[in-house]
Amino acid sequence: MNETHPPTHNPDEPGLYAIRLQGHLDSRWSSRFGNASITLEAGGQTLLTCPVVDQAELYSLLKKIRDAGLPLLSLMRLESHQTNLDKGERK
Repeated sequence: MNETHPPTHNPDEPGLYAIRLQGHLDSRWSSRFGNASITLEAGGQTLLTCPVVDQAELYSLLKKIRDAGLPLLSLMRLESHQTNLDKGERK
């Protein structure tokens, strides 16, 4: 028997997203991504931790990543208790 579970959040509500990119971004990128926190990780990856107001803002961030030719590795909506993703050097 299949059980369906209601979503734990409304996708149109403000949220915090973790966007992982291939390559290390230098500090000049911080202004392009607004309020995003940029964390350089081992293995040549960059983690952007981004507060977004709504889905339109999230798509705008993804469009900036695409237009800059940055390889997107993952996108994950963070729950309020998930704060241990920051590893590495902060810019």
